[in-house]
Amino acid sequence: MYNIQFSETASREVSIEQDEIKINNQPVNWDAVALANGSFTIIADNKSYVASVEAVDRTKKTMSIRVNNNLYEIKIQEPIDQLLAKMGLDVSKMQKVEPIKAPMPGLILKVLVTEGQAIKKGEPVLILEAMKMENVFKAPGDAVVKAIKIEERQAVEKGEVLIELA
Repeated sequence: MYNIQFSETASREVSIEQDEIKINNQPVNWDAVALANGSFTIIADNKSYVASVEAVDRTKKTMSIRVNNNLYEIKIQEPIDQLLAKMGLDVSKMQKVEPIKAPMPGLILKVLVTEGQAIKKGEPVLILEAMKMENVFKAPGDAVVKAIKIEERQAVEKGEVLIELA
């Protein structure tokens, strides 16, 4: 059984067994057809909906779904996620963030973070010049800068650890 959370206070238990879907243990009579533009037309309990998936984050198990022009942010908890939550474990906090390494030889132009700084996924952390191009490196996930192994204007080799994250 999956737990689908729509907001801080609204969630539904969903089970899928063969061709039957139950929401909060109530069977749902439904049918869906994929449209050419990537969206779906859905008929559920004699009501018609047009739905499309706007974004998916598999790591965080979240989706943005547009239904009849209303955007919904949903979080999906699989049975294993629910079990871990009951045990007081948070898998997203336990995931290790890999260090940032140089993908090619180059020159560090600018370090945009400091040791001990909390950073969010996608936030710029440094600029590396390689093959006469500036490459902006972004945080691979939410983390804290554990150690900066390089300095500005320093030449680096492929595979060299630039920034350690915790």
